[in-house]
Amino acid sequence: MNNVFTFVFLIVTVTLVARLLQTYLEQRNKQPETEEKLEETMAKFSELEERIEVLERIVTEDQGGLKKEIDAL
Repeated sequence: MNNVFTFVFLIVTVTLVARLLQTYLEQRNKQPETEEKLEETMAKFSELEERIEVLERIVTEDQGGLKKEIDAL
């Protein structure tokens, strides 16, 4: 009877350790993707900042300049 419980305990332990190892390796492999996504997000953020600056400039300029810029588009 004792051998059966030991066997079951070993199976459960090995299964849990394998699952933990699998999860660890998956998370470790995802880290570079996270850095790439961060760089991509920062690039988009910079682009949006530039667009906001252009919009602020357009709004604060005199109306004659705004009409000329719209017509140029």
